[in-house]
Amino acid sequence: MKFTSLLASAAMALGLATGAMADDKTKVGFVYVGPVGDGGWTYEHDKGRQAVEAEFGDKVETVFVESVPEGPDAERVMTQMALEGADLIFTTSFGYMDPTINVAKKFPKVKFEHATGYKQAENVSVYSARFYEGRAVQGTIAGRMTKSNIVGYIGSYPIPEVIRGINSAFIHARKVNPDVQFKIVWAYTWFDPAKEADAAKVLIEQGADVILQHTDSTAPQAAAQAAGNVITFGQASDMSEYAPMPRVSSIIDNWAPYYIARTKAVMDGTWTSVSTWDGIGAGMVGIGEISDAVPADVKAEALALKDALANGSYHAFTGPLKKQDGSDWLAAGETADDGTLAGMNFYVEGIEGDIPN
Repeated sequence: MKFTSLLASAAMALGLATGAMADDKTKVGFVYVGPVGDGGWTYEHDKGRQAVEAEFGDKVETVFVESVPEGPDAERVMTQMALEGADLIFTTSFGYMDPTINVAKKFPKVKFEHATGYKQAENVSVYSARFYEGRAVQGTIAGRMTKSNIVGYIGSYPIPEVIRGINSAFIHARKVNPDVQFKIVWAYTWFDPAKEADAAKVLIEQGADVILQHTDSTAPQAAAQAAGNVITFGQASDMSEYAPMPRVSSIIDNWAPYYIARTKAVMDGTWTSVSTWDGIGAGMVGIGEISDAVPADVKAEALALKDALANGSYHAFTGPLKKQDGSDWLAAGETADDGTLAGMNFYVEGIEGDIPN
């Protein structure tokens, strides 16, 4: 009887110890708007998650839910993660902003990190990358390489992040080619290969021989490859399987260092609510290898621009610049402030068409 009690006590102690060890793990959740295999945006966020696992090993547990629609369903998924013991939750799409704030109020001890939004709270940080710097590089290549002088652009949603990218690409395409025109098709989705392919085909039919995209799948690359003589750029991920043509370069989102740093901050108790907006210089935005389909002089020009953006000697939005309606925006040598860029809701002069509501 005494022996049995000893065994029971030992088992209970072992169970408590095992539970304590499990509790010592930092649990990190990720909410994704697309599938992890999208080849673009979500694929790169998931690489960041895997980097957290590689960095901290058995000190962390990561969980994720993919293809979560923006809206009420996102709030349900975040709530479930918090209830299941997540210490830190990354919500990785603009439309998750209000759901993140709502759930954070209910779970004040859980830390939240929202990508590309602007609403903070005591337990909610925001982070994004200066993708518009990469668009400047793409615009330069596009302006130099187009033969039809028509560049097609697939937009996801008409939010400041996307509008900034369109403006930056256009400004830099026009700098090297005053005759270039942009045609913009709004897909109203982040990830829908069929819609993205259709958008690319429409733009190609309208004469575009360069396609840029702010959507997440590789479908526009495949459509351009099928059309022939059309160049593209990888979005969020390298999409190098389409190199050297049609994909001639890419914007690569590198979330791993940020995810590792913020997880470590939770682990060591130093986490505070911050707003992070980094670009090429900090390594959050990468420029994928420029393929040999790009002439050497154009490649050199694009890389020089990349270096100037990285070291801060040049800003992608430098005046003189006017708004689409002809009103003055930036004087010669003046650069845009972050507040204006964060809320950008206008096209620059020369872009045709209206921004949808």
